[in-house]
Amino acid sequence: MKGSSKPEWIRARLPTDTKFKEVNRLIKDQGLYTVCEEAFCPNRTECWESGTATFLLMGAYCTRACKFCDVDTKNPHQYLDPEEPKKIAHTVKELGLKFVVLTSVTRDDLPDGGAVHLANCIREIKHKIPSTLIEILIPDFKGDKQSLRVISEAKPEVIGHNIETTEILTPKIRDPRAQYQQSLDVLKTLKDIDLDILTKSSLMLGFGETDEQILASLEDLKEVQVDIITLGQYLQPSRKALPVQKYIKPEKFAYWEEMARKMGFPAVVSGPLVRSSYQAGLQFSKVKQILQKNLNNLY
Repeated sequence: MKGSSKPEWIRARLPTDTKFKEVNRLIKDQGLYTVCEEAFCPNRTECWESGTATFLLMGAYCTRACKFCDVDTKNPHQYLDPEEPKKIAHTVKELGLKFVVLTSVTRDDLPDGGAVHLANCIREIKHKIPSTLIEILIPDFKGDKQSLRVISEAKPEVIGHNIETTEILTPKIRDPRAQYQQSLDVLKTLKDIDLDILTKSSLMLGFGETDEQILASLEDLKEVQVDIITLGQYLQPSRKALPVQKYIKPEKFAYWEEMARKMGFPAVVSGPLVRSSYQAGLQFSKVKQILQKNLNNLY
């Protein structure tokens, strides 16, 4: 299917609800960014109309240049908005979010990769809205364990870090600084720091990966005790990004979901339009229920 038009199962719904406009207005008023818009997520209408959004922290410029991503690459020269933690907390409160997803660009220009800033955002939300649950999708921080500890100590409910693709395809897909083994080490380190942390990772399909490579990546993620897995179709966000090599059929995504569940992952979401933050609150609830059931079985 290389170079062909999108198949019928790849469809993004156009905004029709006033809630979409309300979320959009509030985000722009606060001078914030969302990965929903910056990455042209196909689910942004569904999520925004339900009153949820995935916030993109530390600005709209990334210091890396992954070939699948449409976020602008630029050196921000260590600039951070000191008011961003308060702006994020205010927006989450105004939207009445019970579960919020935070993510960020990669900031190699900052000594700690922005870990303290991200932790401050988490703490400010928890201070202003204690009942809100938080998932954060983090960069690799160049593998720095202290930065990972800073994030962990802010106590988000879920910490995600995406391996994005299979090991063999990583050099073709991701920035040279984003290494497959380093991403696995990040996920392992998070569990080493606190075994109770719920960790999450994601794979995009459609780059030309083989079934054997996908299975190997799932086994690698299981080895480092990842709790939540998402698999989705890669969609070319712009002409400058890598083209889609293959559109994966829905039944194949169903196969990988079943396979991952059999491997023992507590929560799996797999489908053509699935993204790492898709149904994040539901995934969290599933994992907590499973963990609570396992705990009850001990007594």
